[in-house]
Amino acid sequence: MSTGHEQHHPYHLVEPSAWPLLGAVSAGVLATGGVLFMHDVTPWLVPVGFLMVFLTMFVWWRDVVKEATFEGHHTPIVQLGLRYGMALFIASEVMFFSAFFWAFFDASLFTDEAIQYSRV
Repeated sequence: MSTGHEQHHPYHLVEPSAWPLLGAVSAGVLATGGVLFMHDVTPWLVPVGFLMVFLTMFVWWRDVVKEATFEGHHTPIVQLGLRYGMALFIASEVMFFSAFFWAFFDASLFTDEAIQYSRV
């Protein structure tokens, strides 16, 4: 009989965590504090929001480092998947901003054509 959890595959399945929920609440507090600060309602909610965001970042990355370094969950296959995921994320951002700026410069440099097509 085994007393611990045996892993029969080289992938890492993440345990449920409360950090995404805390991160969302922290971002909401920070955004609300920013809006209220700009309307001269309260200045103290912005530092509280920043503190909550930094606390969330610290504890979440602490857990990621712990599971990667000390628990050994990041096998070579998991590391390869993380690299591919980051490369695809960067490629998608490059394509998004290329398309955005292409459309912007096309509409601003060739305004006669843009106006003519909008009237049809």
